[in-house]
Amino acid sequence: MCRVIAVSNQKGGVGKTVSCVNLGIGLAQEGKKVLLIDADPQGSLTISLGYEEPDEMEYSLATLMLNVVNDEKLNMEKTILHHGEGVDLIPANIELSAIEVSLVNAMSRELILRSLVDKLREFYDFILIDCMPSLGMMTINALACADSVLIPVQAAYLPVKGLQQLIKTIGRVKKQLNPKLKVEGILLTMVDYRTNYARDISLMVYDTYSASIKVFGSEIPMSVRAAEVSVEGKSIYSYDPKGKVACAYKSLTEEVLKEDR
Repeated sequence: MCRVIAVSNQKGGVGKTVSCVNLGIGLAQEGKKVLLIDADPQGSLTISLGYEEPDEMEYSLATLMLNVVNDEKLNMEKTILHHGEGVDLIPANIELSAIEVSLVNAMSRELILRSLVDKLREFYDFILIDCMPSLGMMTINALACADSVLIPVQAAYLPVKGLQQLIKTIGRVKKQLNPKLKVEGILLTMVDYRTNYARDISLMVYDTYSASIKVFGSEIPMSVRAAEVSVEGKSIYSYDPKGKVACAYKSLTEEVLKEDR
């Protein structure tokens, strides 16, 4: 059975796209069939997988969503890209911004992405959606079609404070649009183990949330190698396979797979 996981945080720069890429490719390395969906008009996920000019692509997530809105045939073959590390990708580009505006007048506008994802579930074990850093219509669409939400949070005070707003939004979507939605877990990223500050933030997250929400035991360490990997168009497993970040994402992959058993 396919699991759809939205990777979401309205705060930018918290390692959301890097986590989506490396969890997705980690799952593929475990023999799972994985689709990554870039739901951000900036196309960060698309660029991170080596497609340097997403705005020049003729087919993207915007194309498919427009097909759904206009009740047209979906052109999956031309839109889904196959990455060398075993994952499929539906790319995004700036056209997605225009789609978000046009959705305001669409019927059942929060459920456009769900009708697309529901057609893809039978072909994949996991579908990961990289959400844009906002709580706008595209993010609501992603939450409305997901089974769960994985929340990457930088180990710093302000990103942790912003968690409350996202958790409230998830609660509203669960109540009004998607009763089965749950939080997959909070993932601490960019953890600098050399500082007491990072340790204090980690403890604060555990103390505040772990009673009601899973906090992953895997934490993603601060690393220059992890920052460099997006430029290379491949995963941390290819770029720095023996590094601490690759080990951390492998451990996260195992935690996510445990939920399947």
